[in-house]
Amino acid sequence: MHWTWPWARPRTNPRAPRHAQTPPERKEATGFVALHVAGEARWTRRDYAGLAREGYMSNPVAHRAVKLVAEAAAALALVAYEDGQERTDHPALALMAQPNARQAGTAFLEALHGHLLIAGNAYVEMVAAPAGSTELHLLRPDQVTVVCDGDGWPLALERRDGTSVRRIPLGPEGTGLHLSLFHPLDDHLGFAPLEAAMAALDTHNAAGRWNKALLDNSARPSGALVYAPKEAAA
Repeated sequence: MHWTWPWARPRTNPRAPRHAQTPPERKEATGFVALHVAGEARWTRRDYAGLAREGYMSNPVAHRAVKLVAEAAAALALVAYEDGQERTDHPALALMAQPNARQAGTAFLEALHGHLLIAGNAYVEMVAAPAGSTELHLLRPDQVTVVCDGDGWPLALERRDGTSVRRIPLGPEGTGLHLSLFHPLDDHLGFAPLEAAMAALDTHNAAGRWNKALLDNSARPSGALVYAPKEAAA
């Protein structure tokens, strides 16, 4: 008896049909290019200037949302009470009707709520005007810093305008007022609602810029991936 080891046996079966012993045909494709670019997203800075430019000033959805909330809040009627009695002639109502010479009450409140929505903070300074009157002025959030005492309590507002630095005291005897929205990770500064939407806003703005560039290029893409098989080339 003659034994043949499995690895020494022929790979084809002599009893199989002739077409079964023919190795499969191998086809090679030519002209195929694969591209892989590992990029990283670029996000807008989460400061007041970035949120204002890329959100409120560049995105129509964010602009309209901020305007709707700010205008609705500014349109609310103000009522003054003293000792439980409503006073229609309260000095505070006259001040809010015309906070300063440049802004009426609705414009002032709309700008104040706009600061809250874009920056999460709004800063107001009370200024003594001529003839013994008082005016209220809004301070731009990106120019103001909250100064705290040794125990971490807010003490004053520090306003910077170029090289000029001015300190505005807070508290009952001060002339500054700081309004802020809830911030889960900051004890003094507020969290801007617009900041929570910046990932979606950046994506929307980037898509708009890409579409505009494509239209400026007569809707022709900047590149094309061409696949030319060997059979088609022949």
